[in-house]
Amino acid sequence: MQLGINLGYWGAGMDADNLAVAKEADRLGYAVCWAAEAYGSDAATVLTWVAAQTERIDVGSAIFQIPARQPAMTAMTAATLDSLSGGRFRLGLGVSGPQVSEGWYGVKFDKPLARTREYVEIVRKAMSRERLSYEGQHWTLPLPGGPGKPLKLTVHPEREYIPLYIAAIGPKNLEQTGEIADGALLIFPSAEHLEETAIQYLRAGREKAGKTLEGFDVVPTLPLALGEDKDVTTLADTFRPYTALYVGGMGSRKQNFYNQLARRMGFEAAATEIQDKYLAGDKEGAAAAIPHDLIDKTTLLGSVDRIADRMKEYAAAGVTTLTLAPAGFTLEERLAALRAGTEALERAGLA
Repeated sequence: MQLGINLGYWGAGMDADNLAVAKEADRLGYAVCWAAEAYGSDAATVLTWVAAQTERIDVGSAIFQIPARQPAMTAMTAATLDSLSGGRFRLGLGVSGPQVSEGWYGVKFDKPLARTREYVEIVRKAMSRERLSYEGQHWTLPLPGGPGKPLKLTVHPEREYIPLYIAAIGPKNLEQTGEIADGALLIFPSAEHLEETAIQYLRAGREKAGKTLEGFDVVPTLPLALGEDKDVTTLADTFRPYTALYVGGMGSRKQNFYNQLARRMGFEAAATEIQDKYLAGDKEGAAAAIPHDLIDKTTLLGSVDRIADRMKEYAAAGVTTLTLAPAGFTLEERLAALRAGTEALERAGLA
């Protein structure tokens, strides 16, 4: 099992620290550094900045938002980043959510699975440097009856094939991801529930494509907080606002993928209470309603030995790249958490 890091969103006041974390991860031998985007910093610029100041670590978009870019532009960006980084780019895609898609980008959040499938097909075709023509429900290239003609990407990526990942949570999206992608980006993953909440659907998608999970990259992101085992409850409490935001407030009452995931992990009553309080404006109450077990199952907390034991569980559950979000109030604390990740991987016998 390999390790990655996720820098999250740029522009939150920790930009210099994030670059230091990425450079230390590069030195420690982490496999990939992911950057996110929502409606603030864009991932492409951040990844270019990181790639220019690192040597070995891959850089990956987690995610490029599908409603934000035409598929041909995503192919151009991927090819450019792969060329500039010397073949170190990984393309992660996702549909975002209805609030961002419709509120920020002005793109209807309808038929997300069909849109994703067409988007991936166009991106792959463009990156292969074929002349681009496509007839689908959501995209037609070139536009009929006009001056457009099939064009070919002029940039030569460093590699002939750039790995493509999809951020997926729901069963249908997970199955399609297994069918059409090279890896899956997961969030709030519990090793105990990973088979029933994700792996079985990815496996079904791979089978639909005539493939197995061999070579498919299963990539969950977990926050990591280093400390003594006796302080695990206190460490977990630092992630209450983060968990409350996603389970309680990310999306609408009817369309919150993270809330639905918590329910599938057996936290139905808590998921309802968290969402009710968050949407009513009681964010502190929502955070307080989160069961400790939900946080502990979806983060890495405590000593290096405890984290190593959890890493074994994730590896056994089918994880191939474990992405860490090292937590800390200072840069030194985040760097210590980063180093603890590699030490734990070695102690677990997974390095």
